[in-house]
Parts: sequence; structure tokens; C-alpha cells
Amino acid sequence: MTSTTPVTPQSAQALSLQGIEHRFGANRVVKGIDLEIAPGEVMCLLGPSGCGKTTLLRIAAGLEPVQQGRVALDGHEVAGPNRAHLPPEKRSVGLAFQESALFPHLSVLENVTFGLKHLARRERIPRAMELLTQLGMADYAERYPHMLSGGQQQRVALARALAPSPRLMLLDEPFSSLDARLRDRIRDDTLHVLKTLGTATLLVTHDPEEAMFMADRIALMRDGRILQVGTPFELYCLPTDPFVVTFFGEVNELSGVVKGGEVATPMGMVKADWLEDETPVRVMIRPEALSVRQRARAGVEPHRHSHVIMAKLLGRSSLLHLCAHGSDGEEAHLHARVPGVYLPAPGEEVDIALDHSQVFIFPCRD
Repeated sequence: MTSTTPVTPQSAQALSLQGIEHRFGANRVVKGIDLEIAPGEVMCLLGPSGCGKTTLLRIAAGLEPVQQGRVALDGHEVAGPNRAHLPPEKRSVGLAFQESALFPHLSVLENVTFGLKHLARRERIPRAMELLTQLGMADYAERYPHMLSGGQQQRVALARALAPSPRLMLLDEPFSSLDARLRDRIRDDTLHVLKTLGTATLLVTHDPEEAMFMADRIALMRDGRILQVGTPFELYCLPTDPFVVTFFGEVNELSGVVKGGEVATPMGMVKADWLEDETPVRVMIRPEALSVRQRARAGVEPHRHSHVIMAKLLGRSSLLHLCAHGSDGEEAHLHARVPGVYLPAPGEEVDIALDHSQVFIFPCRD
């Protein structure tokens, strides 16, 4: 039986990564990552392609050796300075990737029971059928992978990974190859199963909406580093870096200078009293922060006031291209996203108000 090295009690998380560094040749792809996942927590590792998130997941799985730092599962070190590399099959982790990689010569049921050799024979089929039922695949138990759609294969792959009751589930963009409607349904089913089983999960994705739907917490990566870790609310509403703001969707961006603890915009003054006066800043405004309504009295002079340039219906919301006019004559081209159908005509004068909770100010960097 393989022994593991205990670590301090406070680090007894489902997964603990400390000081992880990794290079491929001269390319440093992971740069001093610290991350912990609590038992039962779903953590999403979010970021653009090439930021190092899949490498980090592979290190947690044991598919990549630790070059620097340490990995612990349930408070026991499985790789690091005090412990030789523990291979993936001895880490009690479940793995699911973008490609389902089912055994083509085995039925759905046989695929799911494949990893249950530690159970008595009489327990294997009930365990497999329980998961197939939860993922809506019980009726397909006797079919073979080539008889299934891509979405059905992905459900079976998830059931196979979850069947041995792993201490940690690792998912690497498992839904990205599916069409949008099917992806939404399988994500929902997967989240319910993970929460029902209480399985700690690390999910890698480049999709901010998927991360916000699935995660208890999100770790946003860029260029091998984690920029911010927090709940979906914290990353969306309390971003600590301009990249965090822009990664979660389109943003209107203005420039300004702090004067008297405020920054002037065409929609009025915005508070910035934590910055010194004369600090050049970036003012970042989400499209949903703009509230738009028709002016009660339209001006005689065309386009003297803020007005609509173009309006597009996007289904559940409408996107307005606006020309905002400040009291000092300053103009800005802004996008506003409003719920429902709202399609004012080009040139129509409007009043624009700000939801200050969705306005973010950062000092300009050289």
C-alpha cells in the first residue's frame, strides 16, 4: 500500500496547489500558482487559450510531474519536495476531457463499470446504473459508443469518471465540442450530479458564462498567473484588474483624470476618491450599466443631446449604439444592453443614466 505524507491540518482541502511552477523548455507556462479547493466545492479555472490552465489541471491529476511546488489531496502530499510523484491511478481523481475517449468495444454499462473492480460484482451494475440514470443515459446502457451522439458519449464519459467516487473530479473543457443548446442541458445535469455526490471539482474552461454557471468560485488566469479568485459575484462586480472586467464581456472604455476625487464622464461624475488627484484613469462601463430612456422634450437642434446611432434586437435583450453628450460638449460612442425589445429610431434623443455598481476605474499603466 502506498503511503502519503501528511501536511498541516489547515491545508486539508480536497486539492491544494502551492507554489506551482512549470516550464516546457524555455517557456514558463505556470508561474507560482497557489490554489485550494474545499471538499464539495466546484472551482472553475478560467482563462484564454494558452494561459496555463490545462497544464495546471494535468499537474493536479499527476499527468505532468511537479517541477516546483507541491500538490496535496485531502491533506496528503502526492507530489512535491517531501513526496515522490504519485501516479494518476493512485490519486483517486476522476478525469473527463473534451473528447469522451470511451472504449469502443464495450457497451455503455461496461464502460461505466470498467473502473469499479474494487467493488463486489453485485455492487458494480447498481452503481453504474445510478449514475447513468442521473445523467439521463439509463435507457442506453446496452448500446455501444458509436451508436451515441456526441452529447450522449460525453454523459457516459462523465458517469465513468464519477463511478469510482473520486476524491476530486477534474474536467478539461468537457462541454466545448457540443452545440449550445445541448451544452446548456449537459452542464446543468453535470452540476446537479456533482452537487448531489458532493464531489470536489476543478473545471477548466475559457467560457466566462460557463464558469459563472458552474462554479462556487472562479480562478481567472492570464499568462501563467492567477489574477483573481472569488465567487462569480466577486469577479463580475468587484474586479481587481482591467483584464478581469474585459474577460467577462464587452465593456465601454473611456479615459479621464481624477479631480477632487471624481472623474468626469459624458453621463456625469464618477467617484474615484481612493486615487490621487491628476491620476490618469481608465473608466470601464458594462453595457448593462447604461439605463436609456427617451427624452421628455426633444431638442430643436439635431444631435445636441445624447442620441441613438443604431439599435439591434438580440432576442432577450436589445443592443443600442449611443452617442453620449456631456455637459462640457464631450462625446463618447457607447453600447448599452437593455432587456427585452427596445428599438428607438436612429437619431432619437435619449437620456442616459449610470448604474455606478457596474462602473470600474483603474489607474492607467505605463
